[in-house]
Amino acid sequence: MNQHASKKSVPPSVGADVSGIETLLNRNLPEVFGEGDPARRRAAIQELYTEDCVLCVPPGTFVGHDALDKFAGDLRATHPHYVYTPHGAPQVLHNSGRLAWGSGPKGETPPPT
Repeated sequence: MNQHASKKSVPPSVGADVSGIETLLNRNLPEVFGEGDPARRRAAIQELYTEDCVLCVPPGTFVGHDALDKFAGDLRATHPHYVYTPHGAPQVLHNSGRLAWGSGPKGETPPPT
């Protein structure tokens, strides 16, 4: 433990409203990455993300609405008939969160990813 930390420290999100993280996780999957209509996808990105948002994925790091929109649109174009399905509710801890999800053809049960 460093000299400035103590066992009595309070995590930064204690008492904070983390509903925005839950909203982002719940809406991001269908409205950004699952949206095939470019205008609706762009509107969702502008509503959900700051202009300087950062997406870190295996191909690299993408910054801003334009980069996120292009990445999501390009990804969507590779599997236009797939749907993205959450496997449960978002899990939020402090100032971050995660959402387990799967993808597959519409009407089929997606495998866990």
